[in-house]
Amino acid sequence: MLTKFINYCKESYNELVHKTTWPTMKQLTSQAFLVLYASLMIAFVVFVMDQAFQFVMEIVYP
Repeated sequence: MLTKFINYCKESYNELVHKTTWPTMKQLTSQAFLVLYASLMIAFVVFVMDQAFQFVMEIVYP
């Protein structure tokens, strides 16, 4: 049981160090800004929809 766990840890380390392609700092930064921009745009759209729904509900139920 312990040998299986040790082999698993060794194989995982080997895969992370030698077989995984890590993004460069430039790629990482640009992708992070893209996620931030998309999140802000989605939040803005939800905010606008919420305000519109609230406006309609205030007309329907004065």
